[in-house]
Amino acid sequence: MTDDALRPGEVAVPLPAAPDAGVYFIGRIHTPWARRGDCPRAGDAVGGPDCTIVIDPRWLPALTGLDGQADLQVLYWMHQSRRDLAVQAPRHSARVLGTFALRSPVRPNPIASSVVALLAIDGNQLHVRGLDCIDGTPLIDVKPHRRASAP
Repeated sequence: MTDDALRPGEVAVPLPAAPDAGVYFIGRIHTPWARRGDCPRAGDAVGGPDCTIVIDPRWLPALTGLDGQADLQVLYWMHQSRRDLAVQAPRHSARVLGTFALRSPVRPNPIASSVVALLAIDGNQLHVRGLDCIDGTPLIDVKPHRRASAP
């Protein structure tokens, strides 16, 4: 079965003729994983491997004040994912679920989000732990992550 083949119970829908908005990729993510099947199902900010986020040099001033942050929210574009599945049959589950009930990268807009531990900043490189994407994944945004305080 290829990655594009539908699994039993999956439903694909036609995509709109044109996108509604544009996105600027602000960098690339470098991880140890070359294929989607090699990636963990979720990143591990404590025990996962060190990864590097390389920010396009034009955005270097945007990193001002980021040092000292313990955690970051990283948004990235799962560029190798199909975008037409409305119902999916995940490999790890016997259930068939709607795309919006899953954290799968297969979605109409393959935007992923991870909260990562910021280990170091070296120029335009952010050294982090907690990602779950393939090497070379396009970066959409980086934001400081503040944990919600307990009531």
